[in-house]
Amino acid sequence: MADSDHDDFEQLVPKAKRQGPSLKARAVAMLSRREHSRVELARKLAPHADPDDPSQLDRVLDELQRDNWLSNERFAQNLVHRRASRKGAALVLQELRQHGLSDDQLGEIRQQLQGTEVQRATEVWQKKFGRAPVDAKDYARQFRFMASRGFSPQCLRQIIGEQESGGAD
Repeated sequence: MADSDHDDFEQLVPKAKRQGPSLKARAVAMLSRREHSRVELARKLAPHADPDDPSQLDRVLDELQRDNWLSNERFAQNLVHRRASRKGAALVLQELRQHGLSDDQLGEIRQQLQGTEVQRATEVWQKKFGRAPVDAKDYARQFRFMASRGFSPQCLRQIIGEQESGGAD
């Protein structure tokens, strides 16, 4: 077959549809394993969406939200449940923002995390260190570790032992 015949043949025969499960089936399979945010699920499904129909992905995601398969609120609560015992409010909220949740959606979660931050930080500190710092170098090491976990400086001063002398930061 000549090259020109091959090109003509390709134009006459429609391109084969992508094989494999439908977009909705893929989404349901992912959601049955764990909660996903809308942004995260869209990112994962995008390679499987029909490039000729850009609205297909939004239609599937809208349908999943309408049928309560997909919920940003449920995703947020699930992520908080998984992360909050080891991480501070700052890191948990940052991760939720990376998953496409807006600050409006995070208001209640922020209050919940900040209300329990001292207790959670104390548990992490007890497990990791369990003793007061012996000198300034040890204090700095403990403070850095806890700060890297997303706990607030005020919370860390309270736990590690530095008492603020009158006033806020």
